Amino acid sequence: MGASETAKTFEDLVVWQKAHALVLDVYRVTTQFPKEEIFGLTSQLRRAAVSVPSNIVEGFNRLGKADKLKFYNYSEASLEETRYQLMLAQDLKFADPPSLQERCKEVMRILTAYVRKLKFPGS
Repeated sequence: MGASETAKTFEDLVVWQKAHALVLDVYRVTTQFPKEEIFGLTSQLRRAAVSVPSNIVEGFNRLGKADKLKFYNYSEASLEETRYQLMLAQDLKFADPPSLQERCKEVMRILTAYVRKLKFPGS
């Protein structure tokens, strides 16, 4: 299920499912980061990643279209932040997460389509 009008709960949304799976993988990858990064990049990357599905959930439960779009936009921004931090982790040789980069792009494609459908319902 992709659209909120057919989804009964946020767990029914494919975009949330993919974003949640991304978070789980981010947590797995960041366990390999140096211990001195626990309050640095590890924490920042985890928080940014968790924000993606969290904002999808919050938007899903909003009644007005403008409110929904605001939270989906927050989710998009957090997704880009996550993508950058994964790049940084790769450049610092903490991890080699190209598959996570691809997963970020996949979530962004689905989220963008979801937002477009919400903005332009008949298209």
